[in-house]
Amino acid sequence: MAKVSMTVNGKSVSGEVEGRTLLSTFLREGLGMTGTHVGCDTSQCGACVVHIDGKAVKSCTTFAQDVAGAEVKTIEGMANADGSLSTIQQAFQDHHGLQCGFCTPGMVMSAAALLADNPKPTEAEVRHHLEGNICRCTGYHNIVKAVLAASGQDVGQIAAE
Repeated sequence: MAKVSMTVNGKSVSGEVEGRTLLSTFLREGLGMTGTHVGCDTSQCGACVVHIDGKAVKSCTTFAQDVAGAEVKTIEGMANADGSLSTIQQAFQDHHGLQCGFCTPGMVMSAAALLADNPKPTEAEVRHHLEGNICRCTGYHNIVKAVLAASGQDVGQIAAE
């Protein structure tokens, strides 16, 4: 066992982990932050995406020890300081970018990373960026629409599907 310390959603945290403990496990079981979902354990579905030092990373294949000293942001840290939904979260709600909600935390985290790098992406760029996130319910159309809306673009002309 080794002690690991990091900053998660602006708060310093630490815990004892085995060398093989995944970041997703540390967040969910060690810290009780169950918003980060695990759907595949093989880095295929994207439900576990978090930000490490500002970059989107799949936490189900990242060792907690490798993140020691880093700044980690999870879906629990996406809301505004007053507890209201962030722009991206609100856009997902407004444009029905979720159904069962299982993929939503990873989609929101991936979308936030995209918009940080590219504030006005095209529809094709959004679709390409979200290729590593699997949704079994929505067909992606409204997710893409939500991301475009969160970027401040007019989505009024995008037909609902």
